[in-house]
Amino acid sequence: MNTIGKSERSTQNRIVQLFQDKLGYTYLGNWEQEVRNQPVEEGLLKNYLTAQGYSETEAKKAVSKFMKAVVKLADGLYDANKKVYSLLRYGVNIRKEQGEAKENIQLIDWENPTNNNFAIAEEVSVLGGNHDKRPDVVLYINGIALGVIELKNSRVDVSEGIRQNLDNQNAKFIQSFFTTQQLVMAGNDTQGLVYGTIETPEKYYLTWKEETSENYDYVLDKHICQLCKKERFLELIHDFVVFDKGTKKLCRPNQYFGVKAAHDNVRDNKGGIIWHTQGSGKSLTMVWLTKWIREHIEDSRVLIITDREELDDQIEKLYDGVGESIYRTKSGRDLLSVLNEKKEMLIASLVHKFGRNSEEGDFESYIKELKKELPSDFVAKGNITVFVDECHRTQSGKLHDAMKTILPDALFIGFTGTPLFKKDKQKSIEVFGPFIGNPYKFDEAVEDGVVLDLLYEARDVEQFVTDQQSIDDWFEAETKGLMDVAKIELKKKWGTMQKVLGSKSRLEHIVFDIVKDFKLKPRLASGEGNAMLVSGSVYQACRYYELFQNAGLKKCAIITSYQPHHADIKGESTGVETPTEKALKYDIYTKMLNGKSTEEFEAVAKHKFIHEPQKMQLLIVVDKLLTGFDAPSATYLYIDKKMQDHGLFQAVCRVNRVADESKKYGYIIDYKDLFKSLEKSISDYTSEAFDQYDSEDVKGLLVDRVEKSKERLETALETLRALCEPVFPKEEHQFIRFFCGNTENKNDLKTREPKRVELYKAVVALIRAYAEVANEMYKLGYSEKESLEIKNEVKYYSDLRDTIKIASGEQIDLKTYEPGMRMLMDMYIDAKSSKKILDFDNQSLVDLVVNVSEPKEEYQSKKHKEAVAETIENNVRKVIIEEQPTNPKYYEKMSQLLDDLIQQRKDEMLDYEAYLKKIKELAQQVSEPTGVKNYPNSLDSQAKRALYDNLEQNEVLALALDNVINANKLDAWRDGGIREKKLRLAVFGLLKDKEKTSEIMEIIKAQNEY
Repeated sequence: MNTIGKSERSTQNRIVQLFQDKLGYTYLGNWEQEVRNQPVEEGLLKNYLTAQGYSETEAKKAVSKFMKAVVKLADGLYDANKKVYSLLRYGVNIRKEQGEAKENIQLIDWENPTNNNFAIAEEVSVLGGNHDKRPDVVLYINGIALGVIELKNSRVDVSEGIRQNLDNQNAKFIQSFFTTQQLVMAGNDTQGLVYGTIETPEKYYLTWKEETSENYDYVLDKHICQLCKKERFLELIHDFVVFDKGTKKLCRPNQYFGVKAAHDNVRDNKGGIIWHTQGSGKSLTMVWLTKWIREHIEDSRVLIITDREELDDQIEKLYDGVGESIYRTKSGRDLLSVLNEKKEMLIASLVHKFGRNSEEGDFESYIKELKKELPSDFVAKGNITVFVDECHRTQSGKLHDAMKTILPDALFIGFTGTPLFKKDKQKSIEVFGPFIGNPYKFDEAVEDGVVLDLLYEARDVEQFVTDQQSIDDWFEAETKGLMDVAKIELKKKWGTMQKVLGSKSRLEHIVFDIVKDFKLKPRLASGEGNAMLVSGSVYQACRYYELFQNAGLKKCAIITSYQPHHADIKGESTGVETPTEKALKYDIYTKMLNGKSTEEFEAVAKHKFIHEPQKMQLLIVVDKLLTGFDAPSATYLYIDKKMQDHGLFQAVCRVNRVADESKKYGYIIDYKDLFKSLEKSISDYTSEAFDQYDSEDVKGLLVDRVEKSKERLETALETLRALCEPVFPKEEHQFIRFFCGNTENKNDLKTREPKRVELYKAVVALIRAYAEVANEMYKLGYSEKESLEIKNEVKYYSDLRDTIKIASGEQIDLKTYEPGMRMLMDMYIDAKSSKKILDFDNQSLVDLVVNVSEPKEEYQSKKHKEAVAETIENNVRKVIIEEQPTNPKYYEKMSQLLDDLIQQRKDEMLDYEAYLKKIKELAQQVSEPTGVKNYPNSLDSQAKRALYDNLEQNEVLALALDNVINANKLDAWRDGGIREKKLRLAVFGLLKDKEKTSEIMEIIKAQNEY
């Protein structure tokens, strides 16, 4: 039976059976012919409640009250779902009789998962607002629909299932069916299962990541078994849901396993450090762990110490989202007072409220105030757990000591989003304890799609003095009559002022640079993304703001700790037109605020920056917003300030947040050359700016932009070349037949739809990659001729896509593509259409061995023929090493022959002429293995011969495997993902040996003809 391209129905049949056989769910049936308008089977729920010992009256009243919340959608799906969730988690309070005390009825037994009725139904027909819908698989717990899965066949992207779920939540469809839903899922056999919850946007759907020793034929089955097993399914709903300011969220795998690991520490009263990289949801991890502690540890209280107001405010809102109120202390005295009385159970203390001049937490002032206010008879009440946010800071040891004095019996858990210094790592572990669970590092978060990779580019703006003599003359004229001592003092100040005045030209160059980027860079030009500029001082930030206003980039703002006050300009009048530094800061800031307070202005600016990037294109900052400020729109970070270590790490992570499809990377533009010796910093991530970190801890943080951009462009081109390679001759009608079949035949169109979709996506990827570098091809190392050829090739594929779209009559879903891309394409690509493309014949990877056939005269004239021999041998060895992956067995034999030949030469067993003859023969065998005669005639290609050599010279098996490869390889299959896995499965099906399959797959990947 052919299982390739099997129907969605066969996948669904298997999944329905999996739920029954593997997970122990009851099968309720196929409900295609039955119609319902709500997500609760009231009869099943009543039966469950009476089976738990509740009376008929209690069960009936509980179900009735629950159903009122289930069907109430007046305030929208989010509010309805939130109210229903509260009833699911905490139970329904009813009165059996008027005047009696309320009784709590639990709809789900959270403590004993197996005491619930787990069931599934398929093809559940639901009446909709305007249109009915039929979800593929629905998960019921005690008759309440808590999960839904949309399944697709392996040729249809899982995103189609996600969009189907999103459509179903629309009021026009079956929104009412989602008031109880907790996990909303979509999947297929090739990509597995992705999950979200109600109203989760497509880009935020998650994939479960968990190692297992069990073998599954399909990744979909693995994900379902891990996510939907009874205990896990209920645990996720009970312990890992939050309603955050209008958005319902579920945990990522790293958050789940981090919190689970912390459970063990808390039970054993052991401290430790949770390290989850910037942007991976550390605050939510903190919230979910707190919730668990409050519910599982007797007499528990949790104190959270943060050092930035944004997080303090964010945490308060997040706790509200899990039904917990948190008390925010106002001072050190207030904190001690709260700890001394067991009234507030969740407490937040913001460190930097106790200092006056620090952007980050003023730990010294905080500790000093705590000790000063500490009563002699003070005893903190309750079983206290202390969370210290950003515990990596060097002051954390002092803070820990001070808090230990106040709370000697408390359990301390540190949280960090950055790597720990080498010099502080051991100390931090001594203070808090070892890492809790596995650190979730930057490179892993990038791989999981939790955050984006960062591309780095250094830009230099050189400064120089244009006329030193004029400066000296001006200084002498201005200081005439001053004593020498006064002149010396003034010169000291002038030395500093000279840098400031001289930097005006530099600032103008940087402003021009950034304004140009806003015209040329895709996300900046389209308004989908925006940028932050880190300035060295508030004064410099004000100068930048003024220059941007003059340059026409008016949608920008300064966000710093500075607050203009009239006292700032007292005594600043000098009688000349040029304002002092303080006066200039005051004037520019006051003009920018335009009557608003700094708090009001900042709130508006930040809101626009996050939610309306086209209305707030650039934020100029010094220290503020470089930690804890999450803005998915932020794409570029321009740095014009000396930074290092934690501050730099946190700053660059401002632009790594996932946004829409058009944001592939965060970009770091460095005007201070913070990453000196770029080559070293890219190779081991520990040089200069990050040299205080263990290299493993910052692995994958930065990638050279030029190198990555070139790789991305060439990969996109190779993908399209490979996709179009089978078309011959490369004429328009042949392409139409290849991608559309017979356009009169609708079946042909449908059958070839996946190829067309692949073409469209590949062309968009190419246009994006090209637009990113079109005006700087020389930086990528391309000559003028090569640049023109690539430009024409991009235009060619763009025209091909348009032709195929017209021929097939299709309209592609443009919402996933970058709106500004057409503008950029028009900017960089000629209107002329190309009808022919380059020949894409594979070129041999083996160079001719230098000087083997006839050594040149210069070699013959050398006194020592040893040097000639070694040169030849090195060339042959180089080719053997380079070609080894294509046929390990063959080149292993060639390597041995070379070793033997070298040894014979060294042992003087061969004269020089005989040696040259043999080395020439060996070189020919190495460079032209196709010319070797001792292969069966049936092995008529280099690839077949490679398979033959590495399959113990089994001719039948080599030919069979060649057929399997050609039958199963998809276009652009070397993707390290689904296509490659598909071919690997086919190869394994023939070889039946996992280790051999891995070995042979590497050889297959090295063959040009595959």
